[in-house]
Amino acid sequence: MKKILFLTLLVLIVNCFSFSQDYDTGIVEKLSDKINNFHGIAGLYVHNLVSGETIQLNADTVFPTASLIKIPILYGVMDKIEKGELNYIEELAWFKDSINYDSEYGIVNGLKDGKKLPLAEIISMMITYSDNHASLWCQKLAGGGETINKLLEENGFKVTRVNSRTPGREKQREVFGWGMTNPREMGMLLEKIYYRTAISKAASEEMHRILSNIFWDGEALSEIPPEINAISKQGAVDESRSEVVLVNAPSGAYVFCVITKNQADTGWNYNNEGFMLIREISRILWEYFEPDYKYVKPEGREKFFKSY
Repeated sequence: MKKILFLTLLVLIVNCFSFSQDYDTGIVEKLSDKINNFHGIAGLYVHNLVSGETIQLNADTVFPTASLIKIPILYGVMDKIEKGELNYIEELAWFKDSINYDSEYGIVNGLKDGKKLPLAEIISMMITYSDNHASLWCQKLAGGGETINKLLEENGFKVTRVNSRTPGREKQREVFGWGMTNPREMGMLLEKIYYRTAISKAASEEMHRILSNIFWDGEALSEIPPEINAISKQGAVDESRSEVVLVNAPSGAYVFCVITKNQADTGWNYNNEGFMLIREISRILWEYFEPDYKYVKPEGREKFFKSY
C-alpha cells in the first residue's frame, strides 16, 4: 500500500513540475520557490528557443485567460483576413448596442455611434490597450467563439478556448470567465508567431509587430531592457494576473508565461502579489539567459505604473 501511495505521489509531482534534461538546478530552485510560495495557484512555462531548455511548473494546469484570450481572438481575425473574408484596412462602423458590453471603460466605448474605424485600428486597440469593447468587436468579426475555438483545435490547442458569448460553454465561463488556457499552450501561441507558422508567414509577421506595441508595460516588460524587442500580452481580473512574453534576447529568443488563479491579494496597486510574481520571474529569467547584459531597472519605475 505504501509503495502504491509513493508511486502515485511521484506521478503527481512529475506531472506538475517538469524540466528539460539540460536545465540548471539553480534557476529551477529559484522559480519553484516563487511558484510554491505564492498565495494562490500559479503556473509557469519557460522555453528557450535556441537551447531547447524548458521549465514547466503547473504548466498544464487550467487557468482563466483574462485578457490573454485576445491572442486567440487575434488569430481568428487574421485567419479571416488571410481567407479574404475581412479587409485589414476596411473602415467599420461602431454601434454600442451591437456589442452590448456593460462597461464604461475603454477607448472604443467613448466613440459616437456610427464612427468608422479601420479594422487595423480596432485590432490595435484590442492588443495594445487591451480595450474590451474592441476585443468583443473583433471576436464577433472573427465569427464568434465557436469559430475561434475550432481554429484553435485544428492547430493542436486542446485547452485554450473562448468561453464568453460561446454557445455550449456557459459552465466553463462560470469558472474561468472569458477564456481558459494553460501556461504551456499560451507560450506555444507566441512560438507559432515567432516561427511564422501562425495562419501564414505574412499574418505571423503582422501579429509579431502588433504584439510588440504594448501599453501595459508595468510587469514582465519592466524587467527587460526597453531596447530589446519583446512580444507580449497581459491579463488581469481580481483573483488572476497573467502575462505571456517572447523575448528576442541577444543570446537567443525565449518565451515564458505566468498565470495565477485564486489569488489572496485581489488589489490593483503596484505591489499586488500577482504583479510582483510576474516581475520577479521576468527578472530572474532575463538575468539567467543574459548574464552579461547588465540591466538595472531605474529607481522610481513604480511612479509610471499604469493602473488597470
